[in-house]
Amino acid sequence: MRFWSSFLLVVILDRISKAWVLASFLPGESRIIVEGGIYLTYVQNRGAAFGLMPGKSWLFFISALLVITALVVYNWRGKASPLEALSTGLIAGGALGNLIDRYFYGFVIDFIDLGWWPVFNLADSAIVCGGVLLLILILLDGKREERNA
Repeated sequence: MRFWSSFLLVVILDRISKAWVLASFLPGESRIIVEGGIYLTYVQNRGAAFGLMPGKSWLFFISALLVITALVVYNWRGKASPLEALSTGLIAGGALGNLIDRYFYGFVIDFIDLGWWPVFNLADSAIVCGGVLLLILILLDGKREERNA
């Protein structure tokens, strides 16, 4: 249940935030949220993370489909612990959010701008948070296995 809850929450929040950006900003437009720290800047990202490899949307589209499918199957088979389900739900939800953008627009809608980091979105944040949590779980499990050996 945690997989589906986190998955759906990420997709819903991502779609709502991106719909608001599309309705409220022109491409490249930026607004200050916190002076000297946080901005909302509408960027059309045609590449991967940080805009790398622009023009390869088909590659990212197929990769996202494979990741989402693998995570859904893993969770459907009931192999995930509650924290694994949460982390994989965040990753899959973020991947679907960006995949929807690529399908309908040919680019990903990015808007969170810290000024010192490439502009990103809620889906990207969910992927990173889910990935970090999953990495921590894997590392902790590896240490547990070392102690038991």
